Amino acid sequence: MLSAKYVGNQTVEVSSYTPSKPGPEQVQIRVAYVGLCGTDLHIIHGAMDKRIQMPLSFGHEMSGTIESVGTEVTAWKPGDLVTVMPLDWDGTCPACTAGHQHICQNLNFVGIDSPGALQTLWNVDQSWLIGLPATISLLHAALVEPVAVAVHDVERAQVSAGEKILVVGGGPIGLLIGIVARTKGAEVVITELDSNRRQLIASLGFTVLNPVETDLIAYINQWTNKKGADSVFEVSGSATAVFAAIELVKVRGKLVIVAIHPQPREMNLQRVFWRELSIIGVRVYEKKDFEAAIQLVDDGIIPTDQIISKVLPLSQTSEAIKILEKGLAMKILIDVQNAGVIS
Repeated sequence: MLSAKYVGNQTVEVSSYTPSKPGPEQVQIRVAYVGLCGTDLHIIHGAMDKRIQMPLSFGHEMSGTIESVGTEVTAWKPGDLVTVMPLDWDGTCPACTAGHQHICQNLNFVGIDSPGALQTLWNVDQSWLIGLPATISLLHAALVEPVAVAVHDVERAQVSAGEKILVVGGGPIGLLIGIVARTKGAEVVITELDSNRRQLIASLGFTVLNPVETDLIAYINQWTNKKGADSVFEVSGSATAVFAAIELVKVRGKLVIVAIHPQPREMNLQRVFWRELSIIGVRVYEKKDFEAAIQLVDDGIIPTDQIISKVLPLSQTSEAIKILEKGLAMKILIDVQNAGVIS
């Protein structure tokens, strides 16, 4: 059996291991596909070295098939198709007791705080499992987790029909937010620097703008008759984008902070005060978001084949990371059962 592990110094190693049997309340998953994302890049770049235990099998966007179950597991059986909602909460902190378990104050985010999915056989707690319908392919199901992020974000902003929504940053999550918002009947405009991503986004029927070449204030004023966007989703992670986004939101509109900002950002709080704006943080998701995401993928609403840029074998996890770092793909999946050539 093989696993891909972050070992420090921006290095990923693929090596063999002997899997243990699942515990009494665990299941063992034969992992099919794992999607790589911006959080994984943060891990590889060392931004989470103080948080994680190395070597770390990372990866939290996944699909697979149950291989075996623990002695106390009755709701699942070998052969079931599953994905994992990678959140393990303590159930006792103030957030949990208030009903917000997904943002537990002592949250174990699986794939960061504990081992993730980049391994041939993966033992997980049965409470993390989300079942998949037989009609969905495991390849496409690896996108369920990022779609759940988008579902949660759009729900937090309470997007509704007829609203004008601006998404700043057209990477995988930005694009998925646009798609989910469009299912609500909203009009969506997306900004993106990368020309290849802009071409893909435009092919999916969105208005997409290059923020460097566009006067966004003038564009939004024309588009909204000087009202401003109902919600602006900041997905780029750029300090300048955060500062500029405030100027594009309507009176009592919403700025939704989606991107991970590793450092404090400057923001025009006078504008927040003057327009009575709402600033909404979004982090992960709830089970209902996963269930909605599965339905969107299964129904073909999510253009999975266009979003998945490449599928690489487990041995090429480092190469996949390098491609993502250069911005040369929308979404890369790792075919975990295809070991490839191990050097």
